Amino acid sequence: MLKDSQVQELLMDITDDEKNCVTIIKCLLNGKTSDAAIAEETEIKLNTIRKILNKLYDAGLTSYKRSKDLETNFEIYNWKFNQKKVNDIISDKHEDLLKEIERSLKYEKDNMFFGCKPNGHRYIYENASKCNFVCPQCGKSLEYQDNTLIIGDLLNKKAKYESMSKSKIENLPYIH
Repeated sequence: MLKDSQVQELLMDITDDEKNCVTIIKCLLNGKTSDAAIAEETEIKLNTIRKILNKLYDAGLTSYKRSKDLETNFEIYNWKFNQKKVNDIISDKHEDLLKEIERSLKYEKDNMFFGCKPNGHRYIYENASKCNFVCPQCGKSLEYQDNTLIIGDLLNKKAKYESMSKSKIENLPYIH
């Protein structure tokens, strides 16, 4: 799971420190649950470990139980990594992307477009007709733009994300 590019991208987005984050998560999954034990195992600075664990906590990827060391009276935090939440976040991200693609697809299918070649501006029919098919930016004539390629590209993206959502996210392996 930690080698999956989507998981790595998510961890990088959350922590800005993919390398140390993956190392810390591996320690959690292998039974090292306190920040001190992780620091001892990895030689990563304790402050860095705490910062990463707290960012993961804010994202809902870790939880902790707090206890008190009876000898030193210090608080001890034992952390746990929530692997299922990683899948949920990535799945939600795909759903959001699919919704955005659907909105764009509907917009492209429901409109006729006219564009200005010199400056690349694009207008829907209603707006182009309001300005008599003359570009309000440069005064050049607006020409009909076929958006078949854009629609095809959106359909391909939609299929790609639907495929990824159905197969890859559901089958991300857990590390034991």
